[in-house]
Amino acid sequence: MPKKEEIIKNEETEEVLEKGVKNELKEKEEQGSSSESKKNSEEKSIIKKKEKEIEAVLNIYTSFNNTIAHVTDASGRTLAKVSGGMVTKHSRLKANPTIAMFIAKRISENMKEKGIKSLYVRIRAKTGSTGPGPGANAIIKSLSREGFKIINILDTTRVPRGGPKKKGGRRGRRV
Repeated sequence: MPKKEEIIKNEETEEVLEKGVKNELKEKEEQGSSSESKKNSEEKSIIKKKEKEIEAVLNIYTSFNNTIAHVTDASGRTLAKVSGGMVTKHSRLKANPTIAMFIAKRISENMKEKGIKSLYVRIRAKTGSTGPGPGANAIIKSLSREGFKIINILDTTRVPRGGPKKKGGRRGRRV
């Protein structure tokens, strides 16, 4: 039969061992929580990287017969291109503001897939015309409603400077 002193020592060693095990478990939990916080911070940094606003250039060509919208990245690579003929079968409606809204809807779907948030807009009309066609404003307005940030709007219509004589004579074309 063991002595009382041995029994007391055994109990003390067991208590010390239990305390050591508990301390180790606490340290592991703290390390686990710190590793979890590291994982959370890594996930947050990944989310922040994904939320970075990608900028693109939207080139809108509007004449009084058609509307073409062409989205490129900053280096000029094509991301999406939609024209009035891709949206409607009626050729007389291709320059219509309503059709331009459908063009903008298709483009916004493509851009949302690619993560584009903000746009530089370049509007171009037919060379020598008085102003852009009716679809340009409708595209810009509907894209801003879709949630895209429009950074800049630039008119890139080409201006004739001299060149060959216009058709029609001195008094213009007589109808």
